[in-house]
Amino acid sequence: MQPRETPQESSSLPDAEPGEELADDGGGHPVRPAGGAVVLAATPIGNLGDASRRLVELLGEADVIAAEDTRRLQRLVRGLGVHPRGRVVSYHEHNEAAKTPELLDAVAAGGTVLLVTDAGMPAVSDPGYRLVEAAVAQGLTVTAVPGPSAVLTALALSGLPTDRFCFEGFLPRKAGERASRLAELRAEARTMVFFEAPHRLAPMLRALAEAFGAERRIAVCRELTKTYEEVLRGTAGELSAWAEEGEVRGEIAVVAEGAPPAAPARPEDLVGAVQALVASGARLKDAVAVVAGEAGASKRELYAAVVAAK
Repeated sequence: MQPRETPQESSSLPDAEPGEELADDGGGHPVRPAGGAVVLAATPIGNLGDASRRLVELLGEADVIAAEDTRRLQRLVRGLGVHPRGRVVSYHEHNEAAKTPELLDAVAAGGTVLLVTDAGMPAVSDPGYRLVEAAVAQGLTVTAVPGPSAVLTALALSGLPTDRFCFEGFLPRKAGERASRLAELRAEARTMVFFEAPHRLAPMLRALAEAFGAERRIAVCRELTKTYEEVLRGTAGELSAWAEEGEVRGEIAVVAEGAPPAAPARPEDLVGAVQALVASGARLKDAVAVVAGEAGASKRELYAAVVAAK
């Protein structure tokens, strides 16, 4: 997966005979799954040198290669010096529904269907989920060839916490919908990873600064693993101003710091909630226990505050 939204039209390459099986025998030698399989294969997000040996061998051996953009696939195999022997079909967001049964038939017949997208891991902000879901429903084998990921690369380079994170993909294009989504994420404690198109980066960062606060730390990661890779780290306010200054180009991932822990509620601020429960018929002791538990406050201190407020 790579920060990108629009698949290109595709072409196809020649047919070939079905083959045997794939994965890894434990010694680094790929084998092909017996009985057929869907194989999700991660492709380089920029630097061709990041292609795995398993990817190279599968591109040459798979019975069917389903590619998001066959023109990009042709550039990839040329760059890797691979000569696919299998049939190549286009598989993108506009034809997934129509093409999925055809690919599943090939797997059911014992073939290996290799799914590749333009960059990174299929099915994550890329075509593939529909195929995996259908294959699982039919009890067919699904496996993967791990590899480059723009999400994990941006996260690792961001300088922000990596122990807990979530991937949000592209935010809505419309300003109102984007603002609503960011408002929902305002209290998200995990580090967040977004993708954004270069021409929408400035309004996206402006909206992020408004929703999360100008001091929230973020990183803008551009052209990862490519010649002009750039990682800018700063506050939302600083990087929003930077994006407004001029044209930004390339594939973009934005990493945002999670929300800081909420300050503990003061007992005095919780008195009203206790009084409301008591007014509805709860015993004072029970009401204090409920409110203190929800707020993470001391029951003893809250009880004292309620009594003092009478």
